[in-house]
Amino acid sequence: MLRVPNPSTTPPPSGGRSPLVAMVGGGQLARMTHQAAIALGQRLRVLAADADEPAAQVTPDVVLGSHTDLADLRRAAAGATVLTFDHEHVPGELLEELVAEGVNVAPPPAALLYAQDKLAMRRRLAELGAPVPRFAPIETPADLDEFAALTGGPMVVKAARGGYDGRGVSIVDDVAAARAVVADYLAAGVPVLAEERVVMRRELSALVARSPFGQGAAWPVVETVQEDGICVTVIAPAPELCAEAASSAQQLALHLAEELGVVGVLAVELFETADGQVLVNELAMRPHNSGHWTMDGAATSQFEQHLRAVLDYPLGATTPLAPVTVMANVLGAPQTPAMSMDERLHHLFARYPDVRVHLYGKGERPGRKIGHLNLLGEDATDPAKLRERAESAAHWLSHGEWSDGWDPHE
Repeated sequence: MLRVPNPSTTPPPSGGRSPLVAMVGGGQLARMTHQAAIALGQRLRVLAADADEPAAQVTPDVVLGSHTDLADLRRAAAGATVLTFDHEHVPGELLEELVAEGVNVAPPPAALLYAQDKLAMRRRLAELGAPVPRFAPIETPADLDEFAALTGGPMVVKAARGGYDGRGVSIVDDVAAARAVVADYLAAGVPVLAEERVVMRRELSALVARSPFGQGAAWPVVETVQEDGICVTVIAPAPELCAEAASSAQQLALHLAEELGVVGVLAVELFETADGQVLVNELAMRPHNSGHWTMDGAATSQFEQHLRAVLDYPLGATTPLAPVTVMANVLGAPQTPAMSMDERLHHLFARYPDVRVHLYGKGERPGRKIGHLNLLGEDATDPAKLRERAESAAHWLSHGEWSDGWDPHE
C-alpha cells in the first residue's frame, strides 16, 4: 500500500557524490541496512561501540564511540546527508543539539521521543484517539492501588524508558506483585507506568514508512509470535485477519506516522484482543524484527525503504512476492553446539534448499539473536506447514539438532 501526497515544487538536492547516511548503532539492523545501501550505490557510516559489532564487521566507514557522547555523535554525523538510527537509545537532548547545529536527523527527536518514552507515547496516542490499553503513570503506591481498583488487578508494569525485547516489562497477577516491581523501579529512579493486562488472541505488527515529502507506504499486517518477550516467528500476512481489519491497522499506522512526524520506518506493534479489538502496544522508529520477512518476501525490503525514506526518495512498492512468508529468528541455544555454524548451514541447505538465511556475525550465547531465516510459500490458506518448516530450520541452526529427529542418512 502506497499513499502519495501532492507533488512538491522543491527540486531534489544535487551533487556529484552518492549520499552518505550515518546510522547510530552497529547492530544487525545497521548491518542489513548496509546491504541495502550497497545495492542503491549509497554510502553508510555507522557509529559503533566496538569494531566487532555486526555492522562494523562489514561497513568500511566506522566511527567507534558512544551514542551517549555528543562529540562521538558529531563525528558520525560530519558530512552526512542524514543521521538515522539502529536503535532508539540516543538521549533526546543530544539529538536536539545536533539539529540546532544543522544536522538532518531522521526520525527527528520530537518524533523519536514516542519510541523512547512509553508514558509519553501512551499519552500522545490517547490524545490522537488511537486505541490503547488503559494506563496510568505510577509515582506512589497509592497510584498503583487506584489503578488496580479501576482495572481489576492483573496488569503490566513497565519502565517508561530503556526497555526492549521484554526487558523493563513485568506481567503481574495482583497488586502485591505489582508493588514489589514498582518499588524496585522507583528506588532506581526509573519512571513507571502500569497498563491494563488485556486478554489477547495474538500480537500483530503494522509496518509502514514515511518520507519527509509526506509519502507513506505500508506492508501487509503480520502476526508476531513472542516467547519470553522476544519475537521468534513472523507470519506475513497475518493468517485469518479480515481485509477490513488489516486495512484499518495499516491506516492507523500511516496516520500515526504522519501525526508524530516520523521519517523512516515505523513499526506499530498491536494486540488483537479476544473480543476482536486491535490495540497499540509499542512503537519502533527504525527497521524492526517484524519486518525482516520483507528482505525476501516483499518488492522492497524495510531496509531499502528506510534508506529511501530518510533520503526523501520516492518509496518502493510493498507488494508481497509470495502468498505467505514466514520469518523465524535464530536464537542462541542454552548450550552452543559442537558443530560449527558452517557445517550446520551445509545440513540446513541439504534439507531446505529454498531457505533464505541471514546471519549477523554475532557470537552465540543463550537467547541472543544471531540471525533469522525466511521461507516463502504458495498456500496462504495453510501457513502452518511453512511455519513448521521455518521453526524447524531455525531450531537446527540454533541447536545443531533437528527437532523432529530427521536424519539425512536414513
